Amino acid sequence: MPHLTDKKRAALEKKANEIRQDIIRMLAEAGSGHSAGPLGMADIFTALYFHVLNHDPKRPDDPNRDRVFLSNGHICPVWYATLAHAGYLPRAEALGTLRKLGSRLQGHPHRGSLAPILNPSGPLGQGISQAVGCALAAQMDGKKFEIFCLMSDGEQDEGQTWEAYLFAAKYKLHNLTAIIDRNNIQIDGNTEDIMPLEPFADKLRAFGWHVMEIDGHNLEQIVDACEQAKAVYEKPVAIIAHTIPGKGVSFMEFKYEWHGKPPTKDEAAAALKELQTR
Repeated sequence: MPHLTDKKRAALEKKANEIRQDIIRMLAEAGSGHSAGPLGMADIFTALYFHVLNHDPKRPDDPNRDRVFLSNGHICPVWYATLAHAGYLPRAEALGTLRKLGSRLQGHPHRGSLAPILNPSGPLGQGISQAVGCALAAQMDGKKFEIFCLMSDGEQDEGQTWEAYLFAAKYKLHNLTAIIDRNNIQIDGNTEDIMPLEPFADKLRAFGWHVMEIDGHNLEQIVDACEQAKAVYEKPVAIIAHTIPGKGVSFMEFKYEWHGKPPTKDEAAAALKELQTR
């Protein structure tokens, strides 16, 4: 039985498009930041905050809420935009203060700036270790909330990542789900040219994880994978989400050059026109 009705799927698709538009506006206003990853992960963040997660913006510190850790913090515009649409901060603040001095919306998430942000980021590869610590503590305390860690494929080059995978498998952290953005790019080029990952899923399984592969733009698959993850016992779960970097903006899609640069005002206008006609 599908987890999404046609009405709910349409609503989520509309919300993801609105979030993509706000990402473009935020980056153009800031004049710096990353474009490709945030656009590529908009469907996943939308599914999480508007369907999957147990959370309440009116009770952001609820001890029973699900936790989100963003490891590849440079894609934070999609998180900020999603949190604004979910009611955690004013949308005007999201649109106007990204990367500004004194802003709560720094270029990498800062713990304490917004209630849902639990980990700072910068050096890639640390988010999964932080999420593993939270998952272990939750199990030790008998807590039932879920922990989701959002990761990039580029950070799989980091040795710390694989140490965390081993640790999570050893302690059977079934309350932990890693969602890995498999967009095949990093700042200097394509992942398979820089440091080949394949056979990526087989490697994760060999490290003791339950692995699923999905289309990261198919909301039904995203929701279904997250629901399946909750039913997995005695193993952490990795969801490899195949995405298109720059999704929704044709001149950005699949191009690693957009990993770490924002659109100009003219490029932003063209991107918004394209998104608004979808």
